[in-house]
Amino acid sequence: MSTAIVTFGEIMGRFAPAGHLRFRQALPGPLDLTFGGAEANVAASIAQLGGRARFVTALPAHAIADACVGVLAGLGVDTSFIVRGKEGRLGLYFLESGANQRPSNVIYDRAHSSVSLTPGAAYDWRAIFAGAAWLHTTGITPALSQTAAEAVAHAVKAAKAAGLTVSCDLNFRKKLWGWEKGTDSKALAEKTIRGILPDVDVVIANEEDAADVLGIHAADTDIHSGKVAHDKYPDVARQIVRQFPNVSKVAITLRESLSASHNNWGALLYDAAADTAFFAPLKDGAYEPYQIKNIVDRVGGGDAFGAGLVFALNTPELREPPQAIAFAVASSCLAHSIVGDINYSSRAEVESLMGGSASGRVVR
Repeated sequence: MSTAIVTFGEIMGRFAPAGHLRFRQALPGPLDLTFGGAEANVAASIAQLGGRARFVTALPAHAIADACVGVLAGLGVDTSFIVRGKEGRLGLYFLESGANQRPSNVIYDRAHSSVSLTPGAAYDWRAIFAGAAWLHTTGITPALSQTAAEAVAHAVKAAKAAGLTVSCDLNFRKKLWGWEKGTDSKALAEKTIRGILPDVDVVIANEEDAADVLGIHAADTDIHSGKVAHDKYPDVARQIVRQFPNVSKVAITLRESLSASHNNWGALLYDAAADTAFFAPLKDGAYEPYQIKNIVDRVGGGDAFGAGLVFALNTPELREPPQAIAFAVASSCLAHSIVGDINYSSRAEVESLMGGSASGRVVR
């Protein structure tokens, strides 16, 4: 991959108790600190797959943020356009990992983070997009503040003006959308994201996002009971394209959450030009999701999917929709076996799973 993929958003400190301990069990006591955030996770995963990734954000000028930047740089991500300054702080989130019928729980501490206070004009987009072909962002960063929302809109418009392809993962986070007093979280998300999507080429969503953000519902689906009618989602993708005819592709992950530890995992990629939806994984030509029965860590699984898809769409031998969606789903399936936000899977490992090597036998 000769051209760079740029991602723009927030990276945070992630605090988590060991294993599946609850906060009340673990505290007072040690928590593991790692780093993660949707757009940073995508950049890191693309770098692990062998792509060129450039991550853009704003961070304070102190030693912990230095360590954060060092982690990304050590993974091969270009961090040279990160804005550093005295304004704001490093955002944090606290993760309590669920198991079986107990769900995971996330507590955010992101108010007044540097990226939420930094306007779009503070970033040198002309230099950032030099040698780049793609910009990826999400619906998480616009939820942080009006300033952050305007910065994402600024970045997307600048990317289009520079001739880049733009992808956006809708990624609805109800706990974050609160910067406009008196406006419901879903209403604020819809108003904001609808202002961004006219400049987006590839939309990525999970089985809930289109309903939460755009009011587009899949029939015969109850995600809270683990029931996902996969054959109804091509119509969801078509409705997105009807409303935003600039969108050329829509990818939707299809997670059947049977418990916190057992998910069935697959996805579709809708190609607007062909008016065709391609599903993965397939068995004997029919959709059959991966059964992930012992999830190690599902946080970042959707980001691994987005990274796999963007990487594939920028790689000639993986670019066709059937290969691209198969690669993205296999990449994100493997991410469920790795602790932390970042998917440390290689391209070879992803292609091995795509080829049917799913037994988990020791490689000697």
